[in-house]
Amino acid sequence: MKKTGLLFAVCAALAGPAPAWAETANYAEHPEATEVLKAVRENGLDEDRVRQLLADAKRKDSILEAIARPAERTLTWAEYSRIFLQEDRVRQGVAFAEEHAEALDRAEREYRIPREIILAIIGVETRYGRHKGSYRVLDALTTLGFDYPPRGAFFRKQLVALFKMERDAHIDAGTITGSYAGAMGFPQFIPTSYEAYAVDFDGDGVIDLVNSPVDAIGSVANYFKQHRWQPGLPVAARARVDGDGYVKMAEAGYKPSFTLDQARKNGVVALSCGDDRLSSQYCFDTSEQGLPGTQPVAVLDLTGEDGHEFWLATDNFYVITRYNHSELYAMAVLQLSHRIADALKDARP
Repeated sequence: MKKTGLLFAVCAALAGPAPAWAETANYAEHPEATEVLKAVRENGLDEDRVRQLLADAKRKDSILEAIARPAERTLTWAEYSRIFLQEDRVRQGVAFAEEHAEALDRAEREYRIPREIILAIIGVETRYGRHKGSYRVLDALTTLGFDYPPRGAFFRKQLVALFKMERDAHIDAGTITGSYAGAMGFPQFIPTSYEAYAVDFDGDGVIDLVNSPVDAIGSVANYFKQHRWQPGLPVAARARVDGDGYVKMAEAGYKPSFTLDQARKNGVVALSCGDDRLSSQYCFDTSEQGLPGTQPVAVLDLTGEDGHEFWLATDNFYVITRYNHSELYAMAVLQLSHRIADALKDARP
């Protein structure tokens, strides 16, 4: 809790009190607005429209507070998992899958991304469109772009992309709502991800992640394909450790930077798929027909309900973290995907 408080204090200090120009609610007069307006002109956008939008944007202190305390940085895995692995979210995923079975079939066929991964992403992000966010994206991106120095340049880039989306995707940049970080629609794409990875999967001529669940399904699949998801590669396996050789490996983070053989030499071994106590979904086949000793992995040390919970994670786990840079997030997506897959099997006649 002390760490969280310190983080908030630092962010609040960096944001500082609202300056005189902010009290007028006219971000068009902010010193950094010249950079945004220059990019607007370079992209052939309507500068008068953008000035109008910036003048209408409102600083939201609640956004600055939210970005200072993201759940991924303040919760243990045990706490985090309780938020995303409820049975009602699984049921909603099954209903969404049944309603959009044709689109999921096509996404699996064209992008080679498992439907349960697509479903888990949309389920974790918005409960299948039930909670797309209540902040005006314009307010979120201006507040963070102009009043959050640690990542101001990043969010000003998102702001320009939002203005381009208004022109290209027929989105009203002044009314669309989303998360406190400016993410939108069923899959919660930030504007640059919308620009780079969103696809018109329903073929109506418009890329609409806010109202079209089919576009969302195709766009999530495209996102994973573009981030080099490897079809058929297991995502993660439970592991046991012997000694303390695992510590430095776990400190290296969730990007695979060791091999299975190196993990074994440091006392980290994937639990056997033949272990009756273990779901077959959370093990590696390390026989001659399975994963080789040269397979890149990361070692995860999570705090579960019963204390230390060790995992070996592959490049596909890392791909999930490209959606949200958190091992807790990726683990929630993985485990929700397996629960949905099991439920879909049970639902079949």
